[in-house]
Amino acid sequence: MLHRSNHLSSKYIDRSKVPTLDEKDLEEQFVRGSGPGGQSVNKTSSACSLKHIPTGFVVKCHEDRSLHRNRTTARKLLISKLDDYYNGEMSVSSQLKKLANAKRTKAQQKHTKREEMKRAWREREGLD
Repeated sequence: MLHRSNHLSSKYIDRSKVPTLDEKDLEEQFVRGSGPGGQSVNKTSSACSLKHIPTGFVVKCHEDRSLHRNRTTARKLLISKLDDYYNGEMSVSSQLKKLANAKRTKAQQKHTKREEMKRAWREREGLD
């Protein structure tokens, strides 16, 4: 997942090949979560464990206290995992990584050019 500060333009991303989930291919279980939270975590079955039967991929989500939000988050995680599996280089996450690398490279080039111009100016002015 991308945060707002790392948000890249989505107009360059091809989402046409993202797989859709078929409910008959899913095996869903609600299990008890673990970790900090005490009695509320130990007693409620709000963690969602989702299995995609054709591929055997299993995703477990316990990010939230709400069962419904964990359920939707688990589905998003599974779609992302299936997208990486089926589409490889053309998956949404791979495309986002390529965009981030291009952005980083462009920023490095701008920085290098600026430093080069500063150095040339210092030499011209005789400051060094």
